[in-house]
Amino acid sequence: TCSAMVETFARDGWQEINRLWEQKELSTEECANKTFELFDAVPDDIKKLMKSIEIDDYFIAFLKLCKRQEDKVYILSDGYDLNIQTILKKYNIDVPYFCNRLIYTDKFMIQCPHINQSCGKCGTCKTTLMKQLKEPGSQTIYIGDGYSDTCPATHADIVYAKGSLYAFCMENGIDAIPYQSFKDIIG
Repeated sequence: TCSAMVETFARDGWQEINRLWEQKELSTEECANKTFELFDAVPDDIKKLMKSIEIDDYFIAFLKLCKRQEDKVYILSDGYDLNIQTILKKYNIDVPYFCNRLIYTDKFMIQCPHINQSCGKCGTCKTTLMKQLKEPGSQTIYIGDGYSDTCPATHADIVYAKGSLYAFCMENGIDAIPYQSFKDIIG
């Protein structure tokens, strides 16, 4: 959703900012706030865009399977609450989520309530949250596709990966199961 926002509303220059974030030269907070300086949008524009985004065709079936098996599911995102809230509401999905807060006064900015102060790279430290949410004796299954998923993938018991996360796992010797959609995960 963040990529869709940037590609839709940011003026030129965001590509270099994003490159610096991908190379971990900028934190998520620095990247977002610099990118927002290039934005031509208000919150209603973001909501309208989010309502146009489709989720994976098998995500709801995945959630139903997890519920039947009494598996807990959490969304850990380095994205923004407005995006997640809008999409979950559109699909009537009730899943706990942890993410950055999108603030709008006369411009957008983010707050990062789940940052790991000792690292500071991601706005939402998925690794810390994953460890806090893991119940004793349980396995952590991590599903991801992007740059902010690389650290938690190194700490999960099982990793499903696609996109840049899968490439990272292969380059770094991390066991990962490739997937294209949640249908592959449901198996």
